[in-house]
Amino acid sequence: MSSSRILVTSALPYANGPIHLGHLVEYLQTDIWVRYQKLRGRRCIYICADDTHGTAIMMRARKEGISEEELIARMQQAHLADFRGFDVEFDHYGSTNSEETRQICHEIWAALRKAGLVVEREVTQRYDPVAETF
Repeated sequence: MSSSRILVTSALPYANGPIHLGHLVEYLQTDIWVRYQKLRGRRCIYICADDTHGTAIMMRARKEGISEEELIARMQQAHLADFRGFDVEFDHYGSTNSEETRQICHEIWAALRKAGLVVEREVTQRYDPVAETF
């Protein structure tokens, strides 16, 4: 077995809608490449996750009358079912909304602040007082 170690990911699908053909092209090509690497004896890990942050998720959840977390959970199950249907296999499939991701982000943020790489300043933004959103 080769000592090569390869970490692979694809663009994270956004958790506000179903997987479409444009997504599948990338995932299928990447899955084929990862399988080839594994057949060659390389340690190759294919990871991906739902991207769960953004206004589009908030807006769709509000439109459907559900929480963002409910939409995120439903979309992840739908995405995983689509990937299974096309035989795309990830070694790990997660979510940017996971506790693990939050912890890692907090650690990175703390390290950046400690190194003096974070600058705080006030900015002006538009605010919708009815929707209570920026």
